[in-house]
Amino acid sequence: MDSVPKLPIGEWVERIVEALGQHKGILFDPIAIIISGMVTYFTEVLAAIPSVILILLFGALAWVFGGRSSMFFTLLGLFLIANLGYWDETVETLGLVIASALLSITVGIPAGIACARSDTFTKLVMPLLDLMQTMPAFVYLIPAIFFFGLGEVPGVIASVIFALPPIVRFTNLGIRQVPPELAEAADAFGSSRWQKLMKVQLPLAKTTIMAGVNQCIMLALSMVVIAAMIGAKGLGADVYRAVSQVDIGKGFEAGLSIVIIAIVLDRISQHAKQKERKAL
Repeated sequence: MDSVPKLPIGEWVERIVEALGQHKGILFDPIAIIISGMVTYFTEVLAAIPSVILILLFGALAWVFGGRSSMFFTLLGLFLIANLGYWDETVETLGLVIASALLSITVGIPAGIACARSDTFTKLVMPLLDLMQTMPAFVYLIPAIFFFGLGEVPGVIASVIFALPPIVRFTNLGIRQVPPELAEAADAFGSSRWQKLMKVQLPLAKTTIMAGVNQCIMLALSMVVIAAMIGAKGLGADVYRAVSQVDIGKGFEAGLSIVIIAIVLDRISQHAKQKERKAL
């Protein structure tokens, strides 16, 4: 193998990144403005609500979707976070997660619909999704920093890349699992492709799509610590600071807060999916 010349893959990637970097102001500044605006908006909206009221709202959501046990856990968990003094950081984390998940869903569901409609498009997209999901997050943090600098924007970009594949896969799967007889019946009644999609395929695939949304939210939340390494705020920054200072107590408290938020969001989205299944 020593006689076989090495493929200059790294050089090719560097040239592509450098070529894009020459026009990054035109290409990436609008994206940075949109993402930064979304994160700021969601964070400010959540921060404007008193912590007690916001905790009660989350408790009400948990009760509606998950019942009493979910409500009690949500209330106790969020009050514990507030008691530990991590409420402001929790709000910042939720702003990042909401922005990341919303962007992933906005891109992922149309991409999943396109995959369900075209086998050729699916064959082209699936290797890219595999690459996005298996590539270590630290690798694509490098171009994110190069194009967007430090801060919350590259953190959201990294979260979107990491959280996008499940929503695309589950949307594709859900639509493909719709019984062909129902699609044929819609065609027989003269439905357009749009009507068939909106009135037959998406309603029947909603449970599967909600499973993808749940995975998307969890993966976006799992990126908060990595995003903190490049300047993103929130609970991840406290964990990263605790690791740097070898502060075991603070690291445990911040990590416990992330775990509580993860369980709360998972319970709400999981039970929402189960409730949708019962409705169907």
